[in-house]
Amino acid sequence: MIIVLKADTEADSPEVRRLIEQAESFPDVQTELHQIQGATRTVTEVYLIGHTGVIPTEFFEEYACVEKVVRVTEKFRAIGRHEGGLDAVGFEYNGVRISQDSLHVFPGLCAVDQPENVEAMFKALQQNGIETSRAGAYKPRTSPYDFQGHGAACLSYLFDLAGKYGIKIIAMEVTHEAHVEEIQSALAASGQATGVMVQIGTRNAQNFELLKAVGQQTEMPVLFKRGMGITLEESLNACEYVASGGNRRIVFCLRGVKSHLGDPHRNFVDFAHVSVVKRLTRLPVCIDPSHSVGSRSRAPDGLLDVFHVTAQGVISGANLVLVDFHPQPEQALCDGPQALLIEELQPFLEDVAIARQAYEARLSRVAART
Repeated sequence: MIIVLKADTEADSPEVRRLIEQAESFPDVQTELHQIQGATRTVTEVYLIGHTGVIPTEFFEEYACVEKVVRVTEKFRAIGRHEGGLDAVGFEYNGVRISQDSLHVFPGLCAVDQPENVEAMFKALQQNGIETSRAGAYKPRTSPYDFQGHGAACLSYLFDLAGKYGIKIIAMEVTHEAHVEEIQSALAASGQATGVMVQIGTRNAQNFELLKAVGQQTEMPVLFKRGMGITLEESLNACEYVASGGNRRIVFCLRGVKSHLGDPHRNFVDFAHVSVVKRLTRLPVCIDPSHSVGSRSRAPDGLLDVFHVTAQGVISGANLVLVDFHPQPEQALCDGPQALLIEELQPFLEDVAIARQAYEARLSRVAART
């Protein structure tokens, strides 16, 4: 059971303390107090854990501080909507609002290679009014002989260049708890020149100790990539590990699943699940067309497959687009063949805008009928 408090309620107020005492007076029931910093408001929730099925909701609905009482109906206690009973409030990080209603594009380098390419990328983003990007410092690879990323050595110039060109958030994968600490230290040394959204890659989707570690830090939001070979439910349960640690600022990323049924694309595109994730959870949803398609193949109509696949996700209501670009793909140390070119950035953003307008038009039709 989850008790949602009214927006103006102080978490340590006498009435909230009485409510918690009332809840813990029931046998085998414990409480947890959680605050979710949403995009527009802070939501305070009291979780009742234990044998709550026999507890009438009326006990708590009578409190003046209570907005509503929701019974937990899904396995995903912290991230679930519970049959629409809980709102998807989103969050704000470093001045950027991220929610199930917003849309942000994160174009950038799959892996940081050299400062010149980072600067060229960030400069192009600034020229196109983009404040969010991706840049990998730590790169887990299938082969131990492939480039593994520059790690902490590149963070200093990466963050300084981000600050120079107004990049407010960089999505960056981590593979170890120590990487989180290195990023935090480098951000502090840069004077918080930018922000980092910590990314859990598909290979670590069920690395539960890492999930707990990123969940226990609440300074940076978390981008969780669906596991390439596990079910959607298993991936959502992994997000629950992050949320149960205390960090509720989570974005769920669809990146294709491992299956030869998707050939010739690298992975079978799963963007039909955008609406499913938004229905089941309160999480904003990201799509990664680059790692779904894995190439620069072009359709007979002249559009790249990456453009088409991106449009599929955006027209379904995706909230973030994580996409590979590179000033000189032939020099890229990771996934160069699938990276879009700098000169394709503006056409890509225009195509995303067209798909988003179509999605908003679809919503308008629904609103007009209700």
